[in-house]
Amino acid sequence: MALDHSFDIVSRPNLQEVDNAIQMAIKEISTRFDFKGSVSKIEKIEDKIKLVSDDAGKLKQVVDVLQDKLAKRKIPLKFFEYGKVEEALGGTVKQEVAIKQGIPHDRAKEIVKLIKGSGLKVQAQIQEDKVRVFGKKLDDLQAVMQKLRAADLPIVLQFDNYR
Repeated sequence: MALDHSFDIVSRPNLQEVDNAIQMAIKEISTRFDFKGSVSKIEKIEDKIKLVSDDAGKLKQVVDVLQDKLAKRKIPLKFFEYGKVEEALGGTVKQEVAIKQGIPHDRAKEIVKLIKGSGLKVQAQIQEDKVRVFGKKLDDLQAVMQKLRAADLPIVLQFDNYR
């Protein structure tokens, strides 16, 4: 049985847009009146974002500014996992935000199970941090995409290499 068509299910944020949103948030924090004299800052270190501010209230405002800029850049907030607020040096508070990339293995199994349960004549295969779906008919692959879009999964799914 020749499987002619396939596509990949991935979960990757546009890191350039994330960087742009962070820069816009830093600029807004530096110009806003309510942040004058505050040590509020945002910095990106590899696949984490570090937030620092005077107190928990100001940190909440920093998070709100960052989320607003991410939303304006059309970056889904599901890509970000917020850590707990911790005390830092100098009486400040900090919080780390992890940028989630790739599909975790347990979610990939859930996606494969959902695809197999659909009754369509397709096959799904887990490959590292993505899931590849094969099928004879393009209509079946389109139906799988629709089914996955309709399923309310806690991660953002994108469809690549559709051929």
